[in-house]
Amino acid sequence: MKEAVKVIGSGGLLFVSYLTAIGDEHFYANQLMPALQRVVGAETAHVLAVKIIGLGLVPRSRHQDSPALEVQVLGRHFRNPVGMAAGFDKHGEAVDGLYRLGFGFVEVGSVTPQPQEGNPRPRVFRLAADQAVINRYGFNSCGHAAVQERLQARKVLQSELTKGGQPLGINLGKNKLSPDAASDYSAGVGALGPVADYLVVNVSSPNTPGLRDLQSKRELKQLLERVLRQRDSLQCDPRPPVLVKIAPDLSLQDKLDIADVITELGVDGLIVSNTTISRPATLQDPQQGEVGGLSGAPLRDMSTETVREMYSLTKGKVPIVGVGGVSSGQDALDKIRAGASLVQLYTAFTYQGPPIVGKIKRELEQLLKEQGFTNVSEAVGADHRTTDGKLKLRGPAKDSFHTASEPAAKALPTTL
Repeated sequence: MKEAVKVIGSGGLLFVSYLTAIGDEHFYANQLMPALQRVVGAETAHVLAVKIIGLGLVPRSRHQDSPALEVQVLGRHFRNPVGMAAGFDKHGEAVDGLYRLGFGFVEVGSVTPQPQEGNPRPRVFRLAADQAVINRYGFNSCGHAAVQERLQARKVLQSELTKGGQPLGINLGKNKLSPDAASDYSAGVGALGPVADYLVVNVSSPNTPGLRDLQSKRELKQLLERVLRQRDSLQCDPRPPVLVKIAPDLSLQDKLDIADVITELGVDGLIVSNTTISRPATLQDPQQGEVGGLSGAPLRDMSTETVREMYSLTKGKVPIVGVGGVSSGQDALDKIRAGASLVQLYTAFTYQGPPIVGKIKRELEQLLKEQGFTNVSEAVGADHRTTDGKLKLRGPAKDSFHTASEPAAKALPTTL
């Protein structure tokens, strides 16, 4: 009897190991990830995931990217439009492991000039009932110097990956106590621009006091003028494009102002959007009252609507990266049709595990085919085009911050 139990137990362990190694989608999403989340806290799981992926102890993606998924944007070639959003690999420790999972691009950060601890723990909360996360990390970062050294050491490898269609982005933040935001972001451009395929000016995290004020027209213009001057002074070739990451919690006037500034200054792109400070009335999880930015499924529609609005306001001339609530090929395509050239995910990755990358790409490829698109680029902004293919752009009719998450959402204070 004991021998039988051993045999059965060993067989079960081998089967589980096999499913883990091959990256079985259903096993990860329905068994492995929920089990791990029951025994490992949110931030501990995050740290462990970065370490494990950084060591390459992950199933290599078995999905073969088709030409239909290729995108040419921002002066770069992307083998597929699905990227890892900033916030997961904050310190540039797991870039190569993330590429192994099949991401078309990876965005590191946010990175601040000087190392800082961020906000006190606990600062990450799973809302499992809502497939969401609330975080108030507060730009915990090991600083420019450490990230620059780490990425410089793999610059030759990254050059080959970039040529093969897997660019690297770096998301820049400011130190919490810094009195001069423009200097912080400019320093980031100088230190990290030479090792980046694109740079992101993150002025939309809700967890650093005063940061979102930088989205106001005057502040944003002054900030971006300095950032772009610094970028243009870089000696590297090519110089990295600069994108701005914005919040979903913007008034119509905010969106109009941002569109005016980025088109006037020639900013290369937008990332839409960061986490939200609102709390949709549909939330079920008891941790919904925690202060911080909400990400995941409840953010999906608000983010997609903001993509749609910014595409209209910029007349389809500014490339957009859509992020927020992407967990399926349909979610990705919704953002692409709304105006995004690329998409990113993070929260869904924490719930469904590494196989979600291949799942999204496979579903997206099938949806493109079903809807008559030969490639991703043909679908970008499709919702704005008439049946004869002409672009028909309409500005937002109302303030989506107050309407996108109906039933009515409540906003929480963000003093952390």
